[in-house]
Amino acid sequence: QVQLVESGGGLVQAGGSLRLSCAASGLTFSRYAMGWFRQAPGKEREFVAAFSPTIGSTYYSDSVKGRFYISRDNAKNTVYLQMNSLKAEDTAVYYCVAKNPGSGRDYYSPDGYNYWGQGTQVTVSS
Repeated sequence: QVQLVESGGGLVQAGGSLRLSCAASGLTFSRYAMGWFRQAPGKEREFVAAFSPTIGSTYYSDSVKGRFYISRDNAKNTVYLQMNSLKAEDTAVYYCVAKNPGSGRDYYSPDGYNYWGQGTQVTVSS
């Protein structure tokens, strides 16, 4: 079974930094595009960042570009989200996602991904 397990969430002051981790199992990690979405209460899930191994490119939403950075360690089957200069509006549950190889180039939509983690809460105080 494919499993994505997020960790690293918590409470942080505005302007601070936090690093999220996502450990993946049950898939050939290096072949899958990996990404992050987030969801605040009462809002739809929002794209945050993704990495495509086939294209070799990273993708970021305008709201986080320049502050958040996605990376991956294929040897550890782990994807990371480094979050800097955090703002109160970054408060949300953050989800790790995986996209099947050959499933298209829809990196920005939740419908473009096949597997989701349970999420980890990030709360930014102001």
